[in-house]
Amino acid sequence: MRRHLPLNALRAFEASARLLSFTRAGMELRVTQTAISHQVKQLEDTLGASLFRRLPRGLVLTDEGLALLPVLSDALDRIGAAIDRIEAKGTREVVTVGCVTTFATGWLLQRVDRFKHAHPYIDLRLLTNNNRVDIAGDGLDLALRFGDGSWHGTEAIHLLSAPLSPVCCPDVAGRLRKPSDLAQEFLLRSYRAEEWPLWFAVAGAPCPKIQGPIFDSSVAMAEAAARGVGVGLVPIAMFNNELASGRLKRPFAAEVPAGSYWLTWLKSREVTPGMRAFRDWLLETLRAEVSESEARAVEGAPIARRKPTAEANAKTKIVKRRRR
Repeated sequence: MRRHLPLNALRAFEASARLLSFTRAGMELRVTQTAISHQVKQLEDTLGASLFRRLPRGLVLTDEGLALLPVLSDALDRIGAAIDRIEAKGTREVVTVGCVTTFATGWLLQRVDRFKHAHPYIDLRLLTNNNRVDIAGDGLDLALRFGDGSWHGTEAIHLLSAPLSPVCCPDVAGRLRKPSDLAQEFLLRSYRAEEWPLWFAVAGAPCPKIQGPIFDSSVAMAEAAARGVGVGLVPIAMFNNELASGRLKRPFAAEVPAGSYWLTWLKSREVTPGMRAFRDWLLETLRAEVSESEARAVEGAPIARRKPTAEANAKTKIVKRRRR
C-alpha cells in the first residue's frame, strides 16, 4: 500500500530548499512566509528529522535535506512535464518524417526552421536514412525519398528532379579538360551501377571500367570527393553550398537524369492535420523557390535587340541627310 504523501508540505520544502528562503518560497507558491515555515515544520515532524538549519542570515540544508531535495525536484519536474503533455494533447501533434540523408542535408535542414515558425504546434521528428525505408515498420508518417515514384502501397508527390553530375576537389578538377580524362581518375559509385555509363553516354565519351568504392549515400560520396579520394557522381542540386564555397568543383556541365525526390506516405494511412501542414508547406516552399529562380534567370538574360523596321530605317536616313 502506497504511503500518504504530504504534497503541500513537500512543495513548500522543495521551494524553500531551492531558494534557501521561506519568504521567497512563499512568494513563488503565493502563500505567506508563515504558512511555508509551518508546512516545513510539519514535514520535519512527520519525518522525525530536521531538513534545515535555521541561521540568523538564512537557511542551510542538513544532510537529510540535501538527500531529499534532488529526488523531490526531479519528481515534481516529471509530474509537471506529464501535465503539460496532457494539456497540450488537443493542440499539438507529432509528425515523424523519414528523409534520405542527401535531401535532408542538401535542402530540408536549411529551411526546417521556417516550418517550425509557421507551425509552432507541430513537433517534427526527422529520421534520416540511405533511401531504404519501411514506412510502416519504421513508424513514419511521411517519407522523403529518391526514385521514380513507384513504391507499392504508397501515395507519392513529385518534389524535385535530381540529375547527376560529377564533382571532385579543386586539385582533381584542375587536371580534367574533357570527359575522357575521367578514365584516369578514381570514380566513386553508388549501388546503382548504371549511373556512370549513362553519364558517359550523355557526355559523349567512352565509359571506362569503374572499380571505385560503392557508397550508399551521396553525402558520403561527396565528402570523399571533397577529400580528394576520387570523382563522385551526385545529385548536383543538393550540393550548392559545397560548390559555392569551392570545396567541391563541377568539372563538366553534362548531367544525366536518374530520378527525383518524392514525398510519400502509406495509402492506408489517414492524413492528419500535421501531415497535411508539412506536405503543403513543402510544396509551397519548393514552388516559391522555383518561381524565384525562374525570375532571376529572366532578369539576368540579355535583352534581345529588335531589328529596325523599314520605317525606322527611313527616318534614320532623313535625320542623317538633315545633319549633313
